[in-house]
Amino acid sequence: MRLGIGTYAFMWSIGFPGAEPVTPMNAFDLLAKAIDLRVKVVQYGPNLPLDSLSPAELSNLLRQAKAGRITIEIGTQGLDPSHLRDQLKLAARVGSRLLRTTTEGPDGIAVSLEQMRMKIQEIVPALAEQDVFLAIENGRVSASVLADLVESANSSHVGITLDTVNSLAIPEGTEKVTDLLVKHTKCLHVKDFVVERLWHRMGFSIQGRPAGEGQLNVPELLEKILKSAPESNAILELWPPEQGSLEDTIRLENAWAAQSVSNLRRYISD
Repeated sequence: MRLGIGTYAFMWSIGFPGAEPVTPMNAFDLLAKAIDLRVKVVQYGPNLPLDSLSPAELSNLLRQAKAGRITIEIGTQGLDPSHLRDQLKLAARVGSRLLRTTTEGPDGIAVSLEQMRMKIQEIVPALAEQDVFLAIENGRVSASVLADLVESANSSHVGITLDTVNSLAIPEGTEKVTDLLVKHTKCLHVKDFVVERLWHRMGFSIQGRPAGEGQLNVPELLEKILKSAPESNAILELWPPEQGSLEDTIRLENAWAAQSVSNLRRYISD
């Protein structure tokens, strides 16, 4: 297991509709951040896709990654076989053994379970040929259904990106989700959180925290991953709360990233 950072550790810095920095973080900035934090993996997701770079820019990025001894992983959305084949070409170009995706496409709409099965089966031969692992992230369907979906593919090249918080939206707890999906895990998204009762005691809020400073049992989680899926990389993701200004929020995000990496180094030495 190696420690890395992903584009979803820096959502505020990269920007999104409604939160657009004057100078958004780009692919080169994220790589520089990884070198500064002394991590060895950078996972580029659909909020900062590498296929938006020109061929010359991509070549330059790959040269810098090689010089910094950084492994690049890529992520996308959805299970459309045609799109996934295009992403597999990109994976081959950047040397990514992992292709993270989701059950739903960019429009946020998931197809039926049977359609998911068919789409995954269609892409399995290409995954095997490229020797790339398709790692479907949890969060929109139950962990038991997702496990069944992966098992029905009957391929070692189809597995899970295990996110520690996403499934709270279903809702399913982290421990249950981990226990059901750990044996299929190809990638771990480490995202810490706290669940707090509101002052009037009628409901709860879920907030992000630096890794190792929330309610996520990091030692137990990593022990399970190392036992069942030791080749999975641990990719930091963050949910920093919005501050008084976007600039302040980005400063908090960067501070949390540094603190999270420092905390995770207690358990992951690379």
